[in-house]
Amino acid sequence: MGRYTFRLPDIGEGIAEAEIVAWHVKVGDLIDEDSRLADVMTDKATVEMESPVAGRILEVAGEAGAVIAIGSPLVVIEIEGEGEAEPAAQPSQPQARPEPTASDRPARPAEHSPPAQERTRLTGSAATAKVLASPAVRARARALGLD
Repeated sequence: MGRYTFRLPDIGEGIAEAEIVAWHVKVGDLIDEDSRLADVMTDKATVEMESPVAGRILEVAGEAGAVIAIGSPLVVIEIEGEGEAEPAAQPSQPQARPEPTASDRPARPAEHSPPAQERTRLTGSAATAKVLASPAVRARARALGLD
């Protein structure tokens, strides 16, 4: 018998970790391919994780409420065959994107730039507008003492 380690995939851009909300399997359970394993929650969504293979659950990552990093083992499954089986394409950590430089940005035509007086008015109204942000971002901003 072989072992298959199912790692928590990258389920959203910029997500580094997820909380296990509920388990649908326990150690010793026999599962089929596409069986529900667990529900995980990020600051953006709750996602249902399904098994890519059939087998018997050998290990689970932790209890409901545990927070695990993207790429960490979620479950280990005993499968038919020999050796350690891994998914064909391992989830990868998001790659940092280089910041564009001024030379990378397209030149902005002068006719589209508002006059200085108009720019001042736009800046003033933007300072009083409500910022759209997720609850996690708002909590982090409050913790840092930011508006």
